[in-house]
Formats: sequence, C-alpha cells, structure tokens
Amino acid sequence: MKDNEKTRVDPRVLRTRQLIKDALIDLLQEMEINKITVNRIAERATINRVTFYLHYHDIQDMLEKMAQEMAEDIEGIMMSTTTNMNSSEEMDSLKLINLLEHIAENAKFYKVVLGSTRTPIFTERLLKILTKSITERTELDSMLATTDIQRDIAIWHGSSALIGTIVAWLRKDMPYTPQFLAKQMYMLFHLNKDIRKST
Repeated sequence: MKDNEKTRVDPRVLRTRQLIKDALIDLLQEMEINKITVNRIAERATINRVTFYLHYHDIQDMLEKMAQEMAEDIEGIMMSTTTNMNSSEEMDSLKLINLLEHIAENAKFYKVVLGSTRTPIFTERLLKILTKSITERTELDSMLATTDIQRDIAIWHGSSALIGTIVAWLRKDMPYTPQFLAKQMYMLFHLNKDIRKST
C-alpha cells in the first residue's frame, strides 16, 4: 500500500487489519497454514468472522495482500537509497544494510514468513525483488566480461545466496547486527570476485 493510500484509510481500519495480521503470524508459529481457519484468526484477533471478510476474501487473499505489502515496503527501501553515494558499490552496501535493518525491526513477521516453509509466497516475492536488484547492477556485465559465466546463472546464484543468508540469519535468531552481516556479505562478494580474477 502506498503512503498516500495509507493516509486516506481510517486508523481504525488499519488497527483492525494489524490485529488480523498479528493473529495470522501468531498462528503460523503454532501450526501449518492448511490448519488455520478464518474462525481461528478471528478468535485470536478478538474480532468476528464478518470483520475478517470486510478486509479479505479468504486466507489466500490475505497472504497475497500481505506479500504485496511486504514487497512494496522492500522495494521502497531498495529505491530510496540512491542519493549522495560515491559509487554504485557504496549504494549497494547501504541498500543491503537498510534491507537487513528493516527485516530486523520486523523480525517476528519475517521469521515466520521467510524463516519457515509454511508461506512460500513471501520468499518468492523477496527473491523476485532481489533478482531484479542484482539484474540492474551496473557493474554486473563488466564483472562477467572476463569470465565464461552466463549472466542469468550469475543472477540466480547471487539472489539465491542473498536470500539463503537472510533466511539462515533469521532462523538463528539474528546473531549478528544488520551492519556486520552486510559487511560480511560484501567481503564474501569481493572474495568471489578476487578468486575469479586469479583464475
């Protein structure tokens, strides 16, 4: 949901939606998605079924909308980090830090939707965003020019490694700060680059 749309929505509606989302996240920590019913969500959110249906058609519709909101939040973070940077590398580093900070600030939500296999729609959306971000990196083609690595394979590898690291970090209860993890990931990226140069 875009900022101007959020400002037009009645705060009570936003509060109710948040109660419903929190209820679903709590239930996902306890059981598989196919065991969750609208009744269970409504009961946990302390609302009635009718109120749920005012906001969502069904649980699948709710997951779709939550995944879309997550994607818009993350795309906003990735797009906003574009000014006052000396290099594209510095910009990429800041984007990664901002992304990890956002995930850490919303850790309960991301641990459930990314750290488990119960709701693959969220991982798929994040993978799509990360793939797009890597595809748009200006130095990607120059990095691959001196190798026999196919561009699409490099993009698959980069986005999968990134999301795999984020998921592992969440599952381990985020033992490192977003800044430290981002720095480590960049060191790994440069290590791979140096290895390619020396071969």
